[in-house]
Amino acid sequence: MDFFTADICDEHPDKTHVLDNEFTNYGAKEKVCGTVVTVKLDRNNSELIKVLRDEDGTGKIVVVDVEDEYFAVVGENLMKFAHGNNYEGIIVNGYIRDTFQIKKISVALFARGTCSRKYIPVTEGQRGIELSFCGVQFNDGDYVYADTDGIILTKEKIV
Repeated sequence: MDFFTADICDEHPDKTHVLDNEFTNYGAKEKVCGTVVTVKLDRNNSELIKVLRDEDGTGKIVVVDVEDEYFAVVGENLMKFAHGNNYEGIIVNGYIRDTFQIKKISVALFARGTCSRKYIPVTEGQRGIELSFCGVQFNDGDYVYADTDGIILTKEKIV
């Protein structure tokens, strides 16, 4: 991948939206880009499991909003699903777990932090809806670029 988020921001300042720096990459892939797939969760990750386990993720980055609820929604098993279905990465406005195991899985996993517990009761999630966090609005089909400097969103592929 021949891009750097800093260069994209410099060359396209009117087309880039930058997430704050509260996100850490826990996965093994340090640089990713891809088309956005949005998933809204209510603490439980059952909807996200369906996406990562059952759908081809080639060229895609899943953006997940849990509204910063303090429950882990991605761990080792979901990362294995993501890797097996060729997802580039996952961005979670929330928390993840199993960091020791996932740091070797070749998928980017950006999250606000870690939490050991998950939410057991199954709740309904939503897909394909606009998500808004960190002052950025994400929609299916938008484009994300991420590297060690940060995460940026554009409404179209520009690199």
